[in-house]
Amino acid sequence: MFCIRKATKKDVELIYSLALQVFPATYKEILSPEQLEYMMEWMYAPANTLRAMDDGQVYLIMSKDGEDCGYASIEQQDTDLFHLQKIYVLPAFQGCGAGKFLFEEVLKYIRNAHPAPFTMELNVNRNNNAVHFYKQMGMTIDREGDFPIGNGFYMNDYIMKL
Repeated sequence: MFCIRKATKKDVELIYSLALQVFPATYKEILSPEQLEYMMEWMYAPANTLRAMDDGQVYLIMSKDGEDCGYASIEQQDTDLFHLQKIYVLPAFQGCGAGKFLFEEVLKYIRNAHPAPFTMELNVNRNNNAVHFYKQMGMTIDREGDFPIGNGFYMNDYIMKL
């Protein structure tokens, strides 16, 4: 059975450990090793995760039978606009409903924090197979963009919304 909990600042090393397992596996066929290394530091270095938490991002950690197996982060960007910054499930837990559970828990968290109607957006690499998962979850492609992230690297994303 899957469980969810809100992360605390004490969880930044855990989030980094999970990211080290899932992020390269997700993007190894899409991004160069140099960009993967850059993005791991930029997005997941514990100090950067702490900063994100201080800036209002909420992290959720998913576990199954006591084993941490995924995480998500959500950020409120406007009165009725939330951005799903991150949602990842360890490869060994993919294909068994973990992603759907985590996605639904994100929506539940937003609904509890913001009972009014809202829009949720996320960025997803245009070559990431997760695009199909997000469509199955009811999201649509709203627009696309190429976003510079530093060191000459870009995120080439769809922006999807629900």
